[in-house]
Amino acid sequence: MAMSKRARGRAHARTTRRRPVRAPLRRVVAMATGAALVAGTATGCFAEPSAMPTVRDFLIAWQVGNYKAASKLTTGADQTAVERTLGQVRTQLDAVSMKLALGVPVQPGSNRKTGVAIVKKGDSADARFSVKFDLGENGKPWTYTGLMRLKRIGGHWKVVWDPSIIHPRLKEGQRLAVVTETPNRETIRDSKDRSLLSPVAATVVGVTPGRLADPKRTLDQLAKATRLDGNRRLDVTRLLGRVRSAPPQQFLPLLTLQRPTHNALIMQLRGIAGVEVTTRALPIGAAQAPEVVGTLGPATADKLQTVGAPYQPGDTIGTEGLQLHQQRRLAGTPTVRVVAQDAAGKDVQELISWPGETPQPVRTFLSRDLQKRADQALAGVPYPASMVAVRSAQGEVWAAANHNTGGKNLALEGHYPPGATFAIIAAGPLMNAGVTLNTKVPCPARVDVGGGGAIVNPAGARPAAPFQNHLAQSCATLLASLAGKVDNGTLMSAVARFGFGKNLNLSVPSFSGTVPAPANDGEKAALLAGQGKVRVSPLSMALVAGATEVGNWRPPQLLQNPRNTELAPSQALDSTTSGDLERMLRLSTRQGAARSAGARSAELGMVATVTYPENGQNKTVSWFVGSNGGYGFAIAVEGKADMARIVGDFLSGTSSAPAGTTPPAR
Repeated sequence: MAMSKRARGRAHARTTRRRPVRAPLRRVVAMATGAALVAGTATGCFAEPSAMPTVRDFLIAWQVGNYKAASKLTTGADQTAVERTLGQVRTQLDAVSMKLALGVPVQPGSNRKTGVAIVKKGDSADARFSVKFDLGENGKPWTYTGLMRLKRIGGHWKVVWDPSIIHPRLKEGQRLAVVTETPNRETIRDSKDRSLLSPVAATVVGVTPGRLADPKRTLDQLAKATRLDGNRRLDVTRLLGRVRSAPPQQFLPLLTLQRPTHNALIMQLRGIAGVEVTTRALPIGAAQAPEVVGTLGPATADKLQTVGAPYQPGDTIGTEGLQLHQQRRLAGTPTVRVVAQDAAGKDVQELISWPGETPQPVRTFLSRDLQKRADQALAGVPYPASMVAVRSAQGEVWAAANHNTGGKNLALEGHYPPGATFAIIAAGPLMNAGVTLNTKVPCPARVDVGGGGAIVNPAGARPAAPFQNHLAQSCATLLASLAGKVDNGTLMSAVARFGFGKNLNLSVPSFSGTVPAPANDGEKAALLAGQGKVRVSPLSMALVAGATEVGNWRPPQLLQNPRNTELAPSQALDSTTSGDLERMLRLSTRQGAARSAGARSAELGMVATVTYPENGQNKTVSWFVGSNGGYGFAIAVEGKADMARIVGDFLSGTSSAPAGTTPPAR
């Protein structure tokens, strides 16, 4: 029946005013992503182009995490199971990213970027695609070629679901897992290649991933309980990824804690659901020089920033000393394997692996003899005390002892004013300016240095006497009173010969000292007295003592391997004054303030006691700096101490130098 004119007008209006239907936002994004995904297929050959949209949409949905949409493009009878399986792949690998692309990479040198992507066989088709996983700390990028089969059903192409789509060798009932095999850690050794580590009772804390009812809850509780030193803690997000990617039925160690130090923490961890605890003897304790050797502990976020990949949350790594700073050498790197596992958690086959690096021992120059004697000498001191001994001719660190320092390595890192012991450095410029060992000079009770500050001699004023006599008695004001006799340039040139302020590259943190150029006469007087802004460490002063004995300052060396190739240059001392300095130090041990120690066979040495302001409080440090037949040493005690007794105890050992060494020739 003919339509009226008015009806035809209404129908036309409905047709022309109809709004276009907008695709859902997710679909728009997927289509945009798909343009990039298939961009490389323009040069490929498509026997059946109509299968390409299904392949493209499946890969896009899988890559962007729309697993439900991907499962609907498959023939899977249980699409919920397909959705779950696709969604678990990145979790099982703890992958940072997954990238998919149509096509097969061709041989290097070809002008084409991809090979044939889709090949049709009637109502069936094969589609090849490239897969690239970034496994982060787990290993290098993993790239392989995937294969999916398609079938045309009712005029529409569907992906024939099979686990081999995830990886060609993966079969029904199998899953991916990342297995990390950590080699046995190597040891830190002394100068005679003996281990500096000792077995200690240790508790290994971990989980079996497949037994965890709520992995995140367990790891949150674990991280909260093991918060270390304030804000340092385990990274739960990264740790959770590692647990989920590990073999479900294998124990995964997460922490190694020493007994009895962490007994309270271990008891707390036992109460967390899912946490498993085992105790065993492990060679991780320091037999000597613990502040140098270092410790092991959990891989907290801040320590991971120091050691870097491939270590992860849950690893036991070095946290202090050589254990931290030589982590990669001592621990090597783990072998990482991606495996297919069956439902029981048994490895069925290895899909790829990345071999790790073999651990290597770290050999030091530490002498057990000198280290033991240094530890024993400081053992009875009621204050924080530290000591370093170095081989004078080579700078090799033979001992580094710390006592009552709360774990701080003050032997290598302490910051103290050297007081009168700085005369070993500062006397040279004065003697070059005309002051001789026999020049009669006063030892005033006090020398003002401006700004209300003063250098005070603890023993009060002494009458005029030969320069060397006052130095031997450690007159604190002597050099300050003579500041006008030397200019800044000459003074700082002499200071530079002793390595202050240099980067020592010692393999562990160390302090070479700081001696700022004086801005006025008061600062110059304080510098000459070893006070004011001057700060040194026992290490830097032991090097000074060794330099005085052999006439050359040598940079310190702690490790035999790997030998430091970035040593600061050695410096020859002023030959016109080095002999006088040696005589001055010998006089100190024979007749001066260090004579009690000298009676125990010290050849050269000076003592000093310095009171100085720091953080609004007055502090005191007592020093002995000297040498003894081939090695220089320095002792610093944070308080007034009988330095003669400490030095005597140190020198009363059965030998004055490690076996196999001889005093250096001048």
